[in-house]
Amino acid sequence: MASVKVRGLNKRFGQTHVLRGVSVDVPDGSFAVLVGPSGCGKSTLLRLLAGLEEADEGSIALGDRDVTHLEPRDRDIAMVFQSYALYPHLTVRENLAFGLKLRKTPPAEIEARVKEASEMLGLGPLLDRYPRALSGGQRQRVAMGRAIVRRAQLFLFDEPLSNLDAALRAQVRVDIRKLHDRLGATSVYVTHDQVEAMTLADEIFVLNKGVVEQSGPPLEVFARPRTQFVASFLGSPAMNFLDARMEDRGGRWVAAHGDLAVEIDAAEFPGALAPGRRVTVGVRPHEVEVAPGQEGASFQVAIVEALGAESYAHGTVAGAPFVARLEPAAPVAKGDTVKVALRQVHLFDAESGVSLRAA
Repeated sequence: MASVKVRGLNKRFGQTHVLRGVSVDVPDGSFAVLVGPSGCGKSTLLRLLAGLEEADEGSIALGDRDVTHLEPRDRDIAMVFQSYALYPHLTVRENLAFGLKLRKTPPAEIEARVKEASEMLGLGPLLDRYPRALSGGQRQRVAMGRAIVRRAQLFLFDEPLSNLDAALRAQVRVDIRKLHDRLGATSVYVTHDQVEAMTLADEIFVLNKGVVEQSGPPLEVFARPRTQFVASFLGSPAMNFLDARMEDRGGRWVAAHGDLAVEIDAAEFPGALAPGRRVTVGVRPHEVEVAPGQEGASFQVAIVEALGAESYAHGTVAGAPFVARLEPAAPVAKGDTVKVALRQVHLFDAESGVSLRAA
């Protein structure tokens, strides 16, 4: 396996600047996830790693090799596509062996590698079937098996679960992580699904408009987002955002808007301490306390979403959309107006969207 080092990648398609000076480091054996909305550049970055596109500026290294200008076949990578990309006229066994035959691998080694991959992925009973006789999840396992037999330095996954239903996505997601751990592989995985990103990654890279806005271990990025975009993208349901202005109330700093008054820890957010400064208060639904006596901001509840183990109230606070996770016994119903307190908040500059938390 090998580490990945990307430095200053730029890529344009005509007048569209898709990647803007992107730099990424993926340690040997790590599972990195590129996540972001459609059009952010994550798939383009993956294609540059694979050699399917060429960078306008910048460099790509796999281990100690500069592969920036190498053809895909010379990079020693294996790629799993969203569309499976299986040959419909070949059996599962033949699909797994196809790439090895092209490389003139000895028949005995081909057989051994196909056997190893099929045992890892539970494909033994399916080896003589054709792709049309397989489910979506089985086809994706074959696609992964074809990558495994390559024994490549780097595994690339291009939104491989997008065509699967919710239950299959959850199962194959576990399979992919187990496979990565078993192989000790270096993997780069692209998705727009932040749940996949949070559950799979050792290191997460959040892309927005062609730049990496933040990277790091998933829980660290989730807990300490550096921008409002990162905060909004990670988390389900998404973080709530409320406009406010800073007020100094006799030494107590408060972010206020209407009956919303959130006390701010001066040591945690020293950059926010300016009377009248426009800020955006962010709070995740699970950090909202509903109906704490008569104190707090007014929350007009439009609907209560019961999901079995937990429930969420949707409505508005200070005129902005708002979601709160409800405690099991919370007496909240559609049409109610209740009070909410915000336990753990984030503060962002209202203009730039940059976090005001101390470094």
